[in-house]
Amino acid sequence: MNFANLLQGFVALLWVVVIVLIVLAVLRASRRQKVGAISTAILVTAISAVILTTVSAGLVFIQPEERGVVISALAPKGYREEALQPGLRWIIPYFENVVIYLISRQNYTMSISPLEGQMQGDDSVAARTSDGQEIFLDASIIYAIDPEQVVDVHIVWQNRFTDELIRPLTRGIIRDAVSQYRVEEVYSTLRAEMAETITTQLQEKMADNGLILTNFILRNITFSPEYAASVEQKQIAEQLAQQAKFVVEQRKQEAEQARQSAQGLADAVVIRAEGDAEARLIAADAESKALELIAQALADKPELLTYQYITKLAPGVQVMLVPNNTPYLLPLPTLEPTNPALPTALPTALPTAEPTTTP
Repeated sequence: MNFANLLQGFVALLWVVVIVLIVLAVLRASRRQKVGAISTAILVTAISAVILTTVSAGLVFIQPEERGVVISALAPKGYREEALQPGLRWIIPYFENVVIYLISRQNYTMSISPLEGQMQGDDSVAARTSDGQEIFLDASIIYAIDPEQVVDVHIVWQNRFTDELIRPLTRGIIRDAVSQYRVEEVYSTLRAEMAETITTQLQEKMADNGLILTNFILRNITFSPEYAASVEQKQIAEQLAQQAKFVVEQRKQEAEQARQSAQGLADAVVIRAEGDAEARLIAADAESKALELIAQALADKPELLTYQYITKLAPGVQVMLVPNNTPYLLPLPTLEPTNPALPTALPTALPTAEPTTTP
């Protein structure tokens, strides 16, 4: 709560009471009534109002975000060299007064948009690049008064530092910085470097005048209509070139995929052929070894051939036909009769038929 403001309000109320009492005393006097008590009240109230007015004139309450510069008729330099700090402070009434300055952060914006900046209309910074192109820059400066240099700021600038220091200083530094870069560098590769250069120079200049630069923001860069059109055409051409390059790369990838697929099929055919050939070689080698083993077995035991012949005959063979002029190479197996048994009633002397072979 600001006690100084409360006291000033109370003093104002006392003066109103004094005026009311005076009016009442005049009315009673016009009616020939006694005004002694009212006169005493007027005197006491007026003296109290004067005293409290003097006291309230010497009390100043400084907010935490403020500093007060004391202008003094009694000081040798006409001002106190130390600024008033936050809190309830006392000055000499009627001989000193206080000028309040904010030390909190403030913002100053210069923009091409009519409603964004501190000044109405187009307030962007017009500058020319090293190759002669005109560009327009929007910028914001966030700053604060150095609490230790409030008195110096008051002496040099008073409240004019925004319009007479920050604005022209920023615009001049921006123009100087832009003139060192080509237009392509300003909006692409070296934009951050340019903003850093502006920040450094602006910070040094503002510090020399008792101000602290918190941040410099390069908000936007606008080109002339002619250059903007050429940039747009260039970007379209670059996009078309990139698209054509992408199509070429896509075709290359498709061709590579087709080549790899064909190579894979060819490799598969070769592998299959090699596998078939290897299988045939293995089978031929196995067959050759088998024949060698059979020949060796037959050489050692010729009767194995007869055994194989017999085992290959069908079990139901009863008759074999051979040419009449062909000698028997192998002994014939004994053929057993297949006739059913004769009835027991037949004579036992009946001869048994034996199978014969016809040459």
